[in-house]
Amino acid sequence: MTIDHIRYDILTQDALRGVVRTVLEDAARNGLPGEHHFYVAFDTRADGVKLSQRMRAQYPEEMTVVLQHQFWDLVVTEDHFEVGLSFGGVPERVLVPFAAIKSFVDPSVQFGVQFELLVADDGSENASARPPAEHRPASGVTPVPTPANPPPANPPAANPPAAEQTDGSETPSGGGQVVNLDRFRKK
Repeated sequence: MTIDHIRYDILTQDALRGVVRTVLEDAARNGLPGEHHFYVAFDTRADGVKLSQRMRAQYPEEMTVVLQHQFWDLVVTEDHFEVGLSFGGVPERVLVPFAAIKSFVDPSVQFGVQFELLVADDGSENASARPPAEHRPASGVTPVPTPANPPPANPPAANPPAAEQTDGSETPSGGGQVVNLDRFRKK
């Protein structure tokens, strides 16, 4: 098998994370247009993620936030976004590096993308857990077709919290199908 020295998988992920950054920058500047809203799932253990201890205890591995009606002070920088949300009636500030994002979905236009969290090949012990480049998929990004209005990843409890948020432990249902880009690659 051929070794990918160019690392198209990383380049593709960086480009699509740039799309997410641009969309969030526009939302921070102009608000959400039309019916657009976003489900952003991220790894709460990733470097740079900032959550309160309460939220970290509640979501020790992954969390999905919904940016739709009740969020404030969205700030987007080159490498992260930060936003105010209410969880169970308690206001919280969440900081998420773009590298920590696992998926981004805008169900209003059936757009979604899942990211593979890549580990840098720095020669450390942690890098050895990663398969060699020739065994990795051509792209670490998987387009996620979404239904027009997927249910939240974690349905609200009998007393729903004041803000849109879910734990991201389940994928929205509704007939969407994950499509792997390798399927379209010439063999």
